[in-house]
Amino acid sequence: MKHSLFYAGGLLLLASCSQSQLPQYVVTLNADDKVEGKTAYIVDFDTEENLDSAVISQGKAVFNGSLEAPRYVSVMVDGSSAGEFFLDGDSIFITDGIAKGGKLNELNKKHWSERLALVDEFRSLPDSVQKQRYEEFQTKISDMETQLLEENIDNALGYYCFFYGPCRRMDLAELDSAIAAHPSLGEYKRVQKVRDGLLKYAETSEGKMFKDFEVTYNGSTFRLSDHVGKGKYVLVDFWASWCGPCIRQTAVIKDLYKEYGPKGLEVIGVAVWDKPEDTLKGIESHELPWMNVIDAQNIPTEIYGIAGIPTIILFGPDGTIVSRDKQDDELRQAVAAAMESGK
Repeated sequence: MKHSLFYAGGLLLLASCSQSQLPQYVVTLNADDKVEGKTAYIVDFDTEENLDSAVISQGKAVFNGSLEAPRYVSVMVDGSSAGEFFLDGDSIFITDGIAKGGKLNELNKKHWSERLALVDEFRSLPDSVQKQRYEEFQTKISDMETQLLEENIDNALGYYCFFYGPCRRMDLAELDSAIAAHPSLGEYKRVQKVRDGLLKYAETSEGKMFKDFEVTYNGSTFRLSDHVGKGKYVLVDFWASWCGPCIRQTAVIKDLYKEYGPKGLEVIGVAVWDKPEDTLKGIESHELPWMNVIDAQNIPTEIYGIAGIPTIILFGPDGTIVSRDKQDDELRQAVAAAMESGK
């Protein structure tokens, strides 16, 4: 379990916790004058459900309650996060997004103080020494992460560490193995969603048959089955106008379209996770000559287990997935091999 030496992502507000019954919690949010009179909510990170609410009065919102087990939560005010922390049975104060007080947050502070001290020590070394000792410091950081995860694997902290750590780098078999070893991980909705995506990915990997989907925009309905499995090769590019890597791949696809379009290759762009007006501007500004499906959003990404874009899939004449997730020269080679084979 390794990350960059300078990685300090969402784990900054984490701490270990016990499985014991929690007493009453008191959370005090010190708020800005701009949100006076608004309602603040404590929202569960995993389920996204509202656990508690309080009106901001005289610059504060005070929450009182109890939980059966610790949860990682955020305080939301007017649609924005005012702080993220572990909620347990203690007094917790949130100022400028930082949670203080409570055993969990104090333990977390200690963990990150030690971790950031290592980073400072590394940065203080001369460049030549940094090169020699990089792996040493990287290993120390990795060991700290691993220890944090292993010591808390069956509680809320372990879940959060797992979700933002190894969970996102595992294949389906590895994730199932982790869940079998620690069944509590499989109970979290976000882990379930990751597993479902990996399952859908496996079902739509190279060698598998295509799965149909349809998207309706402006009264017109696109069905993948109207194009795929009809006796020709079809290259489908799942993209978005805001995605830099997606735009870079359009140059590759243009070359392929120019060379193999006359030989029967069909190219279809499917815009996901994008505003229709932005997609249309992108099609025009980047001069995309092929058919583009507008406003697909999550429809195909959930069916094909797409976690990131661009995702480019080449379907064979019978609808079999010939190539998936290749870019640049690998994509050129895959399309060339398919088109020149005549299969």
